[in-house]
Amino acid sequence: MSQDDLKRLAAKAALEYVEEGSIIGVGTGSTVNHFIDQLAEMKQLIDGAVSSSEVSTERMKMHGIQVYDLNASGPLDLYVDGTDEATRFLHLIKGGGGALTREKIIAAASKKFVCIADDSKLVDRLGTFPLPVEVIPMARSYVARELVKLGGTPMWREGFTTDNGNLILDIHNLDIMNPVETERELNNIAGVVTVGLFAIRPADLLILGTPEGIKTIQ
Repeated sequence: MSQDDLKRLAAKAALEYVEEGSIIGVGTGSTVNHFIDQLAEMKQLIDGAVSSSEVSTERMKMHGIQVYDLNASGPLDLYVDGTDEATRFLHLIKGGGGALTREKIIAAASKKFVCIADDSKLVDRLGTFPLPVEVIPMARSYVARELVKLGGTPMWREGFTTDNGNLILDIHNLDIMNPVETERELNNIAGVVTVGLFAIRPADLLILGTPEGIKTIQ
């Protein structure tokens, strides 16, 4: 099975958590694209979705899925999103696609966060994948200096602007021993909008597509 097949497998398994008549949070990325495409086949059962990115919004609208603003939808029962790295403790690194801030807001507003991925995303310790940090443009250099003090090597994702009009610094070589503590520390740097560590509010369920089938960690 290809990696794409494994992503599709995980995406399909998440459909069973979709409740009739609900508005669901939908994330961003290649695995989520499979989820959106399969969700479209049962779109008549849901009231609609809240999207974490313009890309996902367009894909859902193309399928005829009603997309709501989070302010209008209120609390969500379910949020389905992918990940760049995940541990068995359900701590995640997200934001490779740059949608981390909206993803974090929707995760916080949702009762259940189901994370879907192929099994290559499961790691013993976070940090091999560069950790994205969304920053206010005027704070880019200041935040980068603060990140160096913490032992990371920040790289400006040049030519990229988030859906919120901000910049991304990708932190390489950061030793994330305690994800919750690291997330709090980074959030406290002035100019940081949010960080791609999902540890304070981790996933509730991790669905992995593996060559042997679905593996669920909760």
